[in-house]
Amino acid sequence: MSSKDFRFLEIPRQTPRTVPVAVRVLGYGEISGDFAPPEAAAQSERCIDCGNPYCEHACPVHNYIPNWLKLVQDGRLFEAATLMHETNPLPEICGRVCPQDRLCEGACTLEQGDFGAVTIGSVERWATDEAIRQGWRPDLSRVKDTGARVAIVGAGPAGLSCADRLRRAGIAADVFDRQHEIGGLLTFGIPPFKLDKAIVRTRRMVLEGMGVTFHLGVEIGRDIAFEDLLADYDAVFVGTGAYTYVDGQLEGRDLAGVHDALPFLIGNTERLLRDEEPSAEYDLAGKHVVVLGGGDTGMDCNRTAIRLGAASVTCVYRRDEPSMPGSRREVGYSREEGVRFLFQRQPMALLGEDGRITAVRVVETQLVAGLDGRPRPQNIEGSETDLPADVVIQAFGFQPSPPDWCDAFGIERDHSGRITVGGEGRLPLQTSHPQVFAGGDNVRGADLVVRAVYDGREAAASIVRLLATAKHTAPLRQAV
Repeated sequence: MSSKDFRFLEIPRQTPRTVPVAVRVLGYGEISGDFAPPEAAAQSERCIDCGNPYCEHACPVHNYIPNWLKLVQDGRLFEAATLMHETNPLPEICGRVCPQDRLCEGACTLEQGDFGAVTIGSVERWATDEAIRQGWRPDLSRVKDTGARVAIVGAGPAGLSCADRLRRAGIAADVFDRQHEIGGLLTFGIPPFKLDKAIVRTRRMVLEGMGVTFHLGVEIGRDIAFEDLLADYDAVFVGTGAYTYVDGQLEGRDLAGVHDALPFLIGNTERLLRDEEPSAEYDLAGKHVVVLGGGDTGMDCNRTAIRLGAASVTCVYRRDEPSMPGSRREVGYSREEGVRFLFQRQPMALLGEDGRITAVRVVETQLVAGLDGRPRPQNIEGSETDLPADVVIQAFGFQPSPPDWCDAFGIERDHSGRITVGGEGRLPLQTSHPQVFAGGDNVRGADLVVRAVYDGREAAASIVRLLATAKHTAPLRQAV
């Protein structure tokens, strides 16, 4: 091995500088800075190209990570961006919102050896941003138009990923979404301090340059009948996400001052997009906020409440800290910004006076072995306490809520409402209706953005396979 194989001994792990806490909590700008080109190259040089790249295996889209790190190291930026897009249609977004500590970086060989993982996510983000800024665009010059047309319902990460891959295969992609902007939860659910909305708008520009057509403010089933899509398009991809919040069934959940996480986050993002001051509902100045839930959505609520002026934010989670499903990075940011964590507490009821929330009753828990191997919280009798609260945000998770027209057209769902795909006699991501494919959270339940990207990519591959079979193409449009 050459001395270059041991550069990780000379170059420590480094992440881009973050905006100081005292400044970043005053606004909603992204808190991470960018690498300078020499820093990105140096961090890429730390990769030892270990031969069995665990980072690739841990990545849900199986990015060619060592390969594009080498290209960044060599200054071949456009080639790196092209290689990133071979596996991931949204690399600049995944570079920002993926929990790399639990995926690629957590599996990095250097991380296992306590040298500090290669900063994969930060390099991915910087390289894509910089390549696009310098004029890189997907090269479709050799793509031949097949004449096929596919409708995509939902402009979230699964739908955008599917559209990208269809265009690369010469298939027209029309994307329909009821919102006035693309992105789904990328735009309306993830706060701007994690994902600047200009990044999503730039991705829209790239996709439109590839020939993707967006029909925004259009709801299928209200503005356009689903049967019209089946008649007018060769196939349909459904990527409608998971927007139905999990109801914790807590007594007092109808009290004023109690919010569900997703409406809270969406409402705040929409008023930011309109450049409006917080309404009375979102003015948390001087208020004591309790967030229930330990996932990434809970962390988003924590940090949003801080920016809305809360006097205190307490995050309550029923298990211990190592069991938290949220990104360690986001938990760390929450702590830096002043959030207090209260572990092994199970919320029991929401208490109020005169119709308004005043406290959350919690009980201490102990962790016992669960049947699935994950510790299960067990309430400790007699350990109840009341946490004062002016505002409570429930972040217990989300479930898919596929459109009503799924039933009308024989698109099967399971007991939890998720669309069922694949199985005997079906292509990957194909539903029980042969013309319809689905992916993302409406199939998986609430999950990571990168897994929705994977589903969109794989669904497009299945659609390409289906439409390439000449005997299917014409009859499918007539199978309504």
